Amino acid sequence: MLIAIYNRVFDDDDLEVLSQIFKSLKEYKCDLIIFEGMVPHLKLHDLLPKTFRTFSKEDPLTKDVRCLLSLGGDGTILDTVTYVGDKGIPILGINMGRLGFLAGTGVTEVESALQQLQSNNFIIDKRSLVHLDSSDPLFADAPYALNEFTLHRKDSSSMIIIHTYINGEFLCTYWADGIIVSTPTGSTGYSLSCGGPVIFPQANNFVITPVAPHNLNVRPVVVPDDQIISFEIEGRAKQFLCTLDARSAPISTDVSLAVKKEKFDINLVRLEGQNFLQTLRNKMYWGIDRRN
Repeated sequence: MLIAIYNRVFDDDDLEVLSQIFKSLKEYKCDLIIFEGMVPHLKLHDLLPKTFRTFSKEDPLTKDVRCLLSLGGDGTILDTVTYVGDKGIPILGINMGRLGFLAGTGVTEVESALQQLQSNNFIIDKRSLVHLDSSDPLFADAPYALNEFTLHRKDSSSMIIIHTYINGEFLCTYWADGIIVSTPTGSTGYSLSCGGPVIFPQANNFVITPVAPHNLNVRPVVVPDDQIISFEIEGRAKQFLCTLDARSAPISTDVSLAVKKEKFDINLVRLEGQNFLQTLRNKMYWGIDRRN
């Protein structure tokens, strides 16, 4: 089976783990396609397999890839989404980071994971994306995000004014440091830290969450994801910051912005024994009271 490998931060502390992963891939006779940026580091430490292909933005992945192994944390998975796009390639997160909410497979479970992949003994979790339309060509190569879209103040400590509309109908004006439009997947991330609710991955919703709002009578709003959410921005500064997951771009008040559900989903691999409620309890200590 053809397996793609992606890692964005090559740390010397990960050498032993990477060595074991490549050993397991060899034992399962996997054909490998490796992220181009990894090759110099793997070569330096004599970890490159004898035969492999590479991929990059200029030389993209093809649909015949059985699975992409994302080696890192949740941020690494967000990167892989831009390489997979609408190809439907399943992504399996191997947690070499800290939290590992999306990257839920431990480094000691790689061999078991490969066995399940080979025998088709796994579940595909379809995750929706948020898509950005703008009057300026922002994020032209990948105008979508797995976690969230945000607007933020950039060059000034002054709050910004965000007029928000749903399907062209005025919702309200936020005076705040910014605003988040989160997918169900992203509801356990930045939105949650700003007071937003946890949304189950299968829910067909967005969450609009203000960041440090000045008008205290606004709270996060759950919106059906078949709606179009658009924005008009005001503020003292000349530029503001627009983000899709970890990617950012400066914008001015002249830019028109609207977000909606992307036409395609991202496929995350869920192995035997993994589920959302278990992850919520184990990774976020949901409902745990240390007094008891």
